[in-house]
Amino acid sequence: MTIVSGIQPSGNLHLGNYFGAVQQFVQFIREGHECYYFLANYHALTSVREPGRLLGLTRSTAADYIALGLDPELAAIYVQSDLPEVCELQWLLTTVTPMGLLERCHAYKDKIAQGLSSDHGLFAYPVLQAADILIVRANRVPVGQDQKQHIEVTRDIAGSFNHLYGELLTVPEAYIPESVAVVPGRDGRKMSKSYNNTIELFAPEEEVRQQIFSIVTDSASLKEPKDPDRSMLYAVLKLFCTEEEREYWRDRFTSGGLGYREVKEAIFDLYMRRFEPVRARRRELESQPEYIAEVLRRGAERARRVAAPLLREVRAAMGIPNR
Repeated sequence: MTIVSGIQPSGNLHLGNYFGAVQQFVQFIREGHECYYFLANYHALTSVREPGRLLGLTRSTAADYIALGLDPELAAIYVQSDLPEVCELQWLLTTVTPMGLLERCHAYKDKIAQGLSSDHGLFAYPVLQAADILIVRANRVPVGQDQKQHIEVTRDIAGSFNHLYGELLTVPEAYIPESVAVVPGRDGRKMSKSYNNTIELFAPEEEVRQQIFSIVTDSASLKEPKDPDRSMLYAVLKLFCTEEEREYWRDRFTSGGLGYREVKEAIFDLYMRRFEPVRARRRELESQPEYIAEVLRRGAERARRVAAPLLREVRAAMGIPNR
């Protein structure tokens, strides 16, 4: 099985990234799949317009990935812009992509509603995403529920191409396991850099503590029983707990006598216990920029071994000369 996934280096990694994606990425590597994980810096240009910031975030996100357990010896970790075949394939795919298909994409409408400018990069985002996926012949793409439509768009584009030019492109499937948690942000919406409601993985310890203690709660008193299923605190807390520990805390919530400060302290302690080894590894990588650069170079080389032959086949099928 060939797996591909990317993340925009548009902000610092957070709990939602870890529990919603990175944890799965590590599992796919352990299961022996062919894995391609890339830093989507072309995609990030739709929201990050400061060159120095984008470059810094790209490098730091690569270090984050490695610290979190993505083994560069077993998976290709690369920067999107280091795979030039992607942008050429994107253009070729645009010639078989109906406008109506893109106009129906809800993610574009959502981003505009959040205040992003209505530019072509944002509108054509799904075609570039399709190129990212198809260029490495991926069978499976792990995504959140909010990205399912984009994978359906990729499938439609691949199907249109194959119908016109022959069965060259692998039609991928979305992988959305039911067990993957949707991590709530500090304000109750989905945790997202766009909403500025995250709990970061590699922020200074005191900053992490402040982020956890800023999780919004209701006005229930200490004595009142509390519904864990409606509590953002419980939703975050249970991410770190075994089934037995979840039941313990569920009972504490429903029995009354539990203060929200105690729960926030517990979340902070569990957070530090889970992530301190990773945070220590991340600090080591700060002093190894040459190693990070070499990992990304080797990852791009590995991806190009698949991408370059595929692009030659696509060009030939469409009547574009290969030089």
